[in-house]
Amino acid sequence: MTIAGFNISPGYLAWIIACAVALLFMGRLAPAAAFAIITFLPLFFMNELPAYATWQEKFGKYIFLLICTLIFIFLITPVLVIVPLSFNAEPYFSFTDGMLALDPNAYSMRWYKDILTFGMNDPDRTEGWWADVWNNATWIGAAWNSFKFALLATILATFFGTLAALGLSRSEMPWRNAITSLLISPMIVPLVITATGMFFFYAKKDFFPFFPDGLINEDLGIVLAHATLGVPFVIITVTATLTGFDNSLIRASRSLGANGFTTFRRVIMPLIMPGMISGALFAFITSLDEVVAVIFLADVTQVTIPRQMFSGIREQISPTILAVASVLVAISIALLTTLELLRRRSERLRGLAPS
Repeated sequence: MTIAGFNISPGYLAWIIACAVALLFMGRLAPAAAFAIITFLPLFFMNELPAYATWQEKFGKYIFLLICTLIFIFLITPVLVIVPLSFNAEPYFSFTDGMLALDPNAYSMRWYKDILTFGMNDPDRTEGWWADVWNNATWIGAAWNSFKFALLATILATFFGTLAALGLSRSEMPWRNAITSLLISPMIVPLVITATGMFFFYAKKDFFPFFPDGLINEDLGIVLAHATLGVPFVIITVTATLTGFDNSLIRASRSLGANGFTTFRRVIMPLIMPGMISGALFAFITSLDEVVAVIFLADVTQVTIPRQMFSGIREQISPTILAVASVLVAISIALLTTLELLRRRSERLRGLAPS
């Protein structure tokens, strides 16, 4: 349809009319603009349907995309709303009048600075400032514990998860389905039940070598607990990568004189590396966000970021929590972007997608 020299499709014309009606009935620009954006997104991402598609099919496709858009907004809005709140100049968990009016004085980086200074003996000192931050800042110590536990747990989860996936991917593996169900159970069973079981198991005295009092309040206990929670993700991603794996490559490698380790390092590992890295990133995120097992197994010196946030909400509400949450959101987005890039690379390596 051509209007004033512009070629406008019936869908966009209907959208323009709907936005005009919405503005007329709402009488306010802000809600009408929100309505326009929400209804425009599915129209923008709607693929061109065949010429023989009826208007009912086109309308049904639009309604489907609209529902998906609403679900996406419902899920992502609580995450994104904390980002502007973390720049609030006032110690409130709500938007002030100045923030809504976009007053620059209503925004501040004070809570991001508080991540470094909270808990310091003397935040205004100049000499030995970094040493004071490293040794006494509450959030810095929690971040160090979180990343330390997450990195060690990721290494263990990736190693054992990859070994398990390689064994479970073989058709001659006995009780394969039962073993797979057992290994991925930590991501199915409620976490509080898993943490309770870990607590009673790790509390056994004279059971663990070099730890006569058990693994409660020990770094190794937290690392093992987080690795246990991360192994299922590694198994799932590596097993998915091994789908369609050509076992003749292994036989060819062995026939050329390569031993098992060389075959794994030169043939298998390059092909499953995207799945290993994806599983490792999932295990890392799981450990970084985990709080229930830490509450059960850790002492006051082993505080992680999630536990510090949990304690802060209960004892001292501060927008610093929002600043830390915003940083974690940024890290999660970066890791998930990496996962998507690795997934596409894996599909290209396996010939499932064009290069």
